[in-house]
Amino acid sequence: MHYAGAAGALTSFMGRVFFADLHSGKNRFYLKPAAAVVSARRAGTTAALDQINKFFLWGHMPIVSSRYWNMVHGSTPEQVKEDQEGLRNLRMLAKNMIWFLRCKEAGEKLGVPQPKYD
Repeated sequence: MHYAGAAGALTSFMGRVFFADLHSGKNRFYLKPAAAVVSARRAGTTAALDQINKFFLWGHMPIVSSRYWNMVHGSTPEQVKEDQEGLRNLRMLAKNMIWFLRCKEAGEKLGVPQPKYD
């Protein structure tokens, strides 16, 4: 996170990866679950989270949520460890991702077809 948004290097990388994938015709990200996690000292986290999630939406990826925004605050790892609310949200995110992956696996085992890419 830099200056109230996602870092330029990250957005540049994601822009290239998703553009190349979309135009390759392979759609490697299609229906793969995604979750953005943002860490910052204070401001800009929601803007960065929004930017990253838009790449996932562009890639037709289901976005797994937590109970609030997936972010923690602090300038150092020690300060982040003190953000109990943020850490609680990330634990919920992990539980939700595990559940989603298990549901996806169960559906595949039962022969539930994925929606066709349009």
